[in-house]
Amino acid sequence: MGSTHSHQATKNLKAAFFLNLAFTIFEFIGGLYTNSIALTSDALHDVGDTFSLGSAWYLENLSKRKPDKKFSFGYARFSLLGALINGIILIVGSVFVIWHGVERLIHPEETDAAGMIFFAIVGVAVNAYAAWRLMGGKTLNEQVMSWHLIEDVLGWVAVLIAAIVMYFKDVPFLDPALSLFIAAFILYGVFKRLRKTLFVFLQGVPSDIDLVELELKIKEQEHVKSIHDCRIWSLEGEQNVFTVHVLLENISTVAEVHGVRMKLLEVLKPYNFKHITIQTEFDSETCFA
Repeated sequence: MGSTHSHQATKNLKAAFFLNLAFTIFEFIGGLYTNSIALTSDALHDVGDTFSLGSAWYLENLSKRKPDKKFSFGYARFSLLGALINGIILIVGSVFVIWHGVERLIHPEETDAAGMIFFAIVGVAVNAYAAWRLMGGKTLNEQVMSWHLIEDVLGWVAVLIAAIVMYFKDVPFLDPALSLFIAAFILYGVFKRLRKTLFVFLQGVPSDIDLVELELKIKEQEHVKSIHDCRIWSLEGEQNVFTVHVLLENISTVAEVHGVRMKLLEVLKPYNFKHITIQTEFDSETCFA
């Protein structure tokens, strides 16, 4: 299941990357053709978006590599690294938009409204399709990048609305005012995603797993005297890892040890852990943790 999600994530990021790259070139040409500073500035912003999508695509693809001598758990966490990097880039980009918006409020500039309407329609269509491709993504990398593209969609909607209004009325402050509102909304969403990314990065217990409840289920099994060093974390938000030390009692044969391990694996089965390590012990002297 995880492999299927990763493959689809790579395809989605690849499609979004090439769409954004083509649109960035198109936008630069449009900025020169209409002599629009706003379009040229947004094209520079899209260069950053393209870099973010390219790095996300590369790291997502890298995350599919199998374990080797360098990374014994595999490369799955490279996808998480992509989410972290792009979350930071998005925050920096949003701050830049806010700074630019405030500057435009103080010093309004006239724009080619008719040209802005045309490019805004294309911008909404291209970025909306790219965001849609990533919206249902399972990986944090896709989720962060979907917010990146949603920012662009809302930005172009703001440009479209402002351009239509400015086409009929001289209100140049409308565009930067909408941009500030959108940037604030995007920052709120990104901080939520970034907090989740950092939580996984710092090996927090996945939110959908009740560690106390799981420990009680293990302790209820026959021959289990106690447990310690019970650890749960996620590689990249999808593939979870579980390790535990189990102290046994009233054990006289190897077959009984095997039986306990099989029962514990049944207890753990509904949690769909990617990696499971169960260390059985018979007294405190055999534990080196």
